[in-house]
Amino acid sequence: MAQPKITIYTLPTCAYCHLAMEFFKEKGLPFTEISVDKDAQAQKDMIVRSGQFSVPVIDINGQIIIGFQKSILEALI
Repeated sequence: MAQPKITIYTLPTCAYCHLAMEFFKEKGLPFTEISVDKDAQAQKDMIVRSGQFSVPVIDINGQIIIGFQKSILEALI
């Protein structure tokens, strides 16, 4: 099975963002972190893709998950 493509939109002060990244590290899954605090275009992209202003927004193979929802993430990886 191929590894999923994972992108996480984050803020440096977001505890749930850090939990999500630790979760993927523990699973040995690579991910791309996009911090939206200094990147206005990334923030706009995140909002368009998710309809949300809050982080984390996690994209796994094109499926958007809002927040750190461990059971949903485990089902998708």
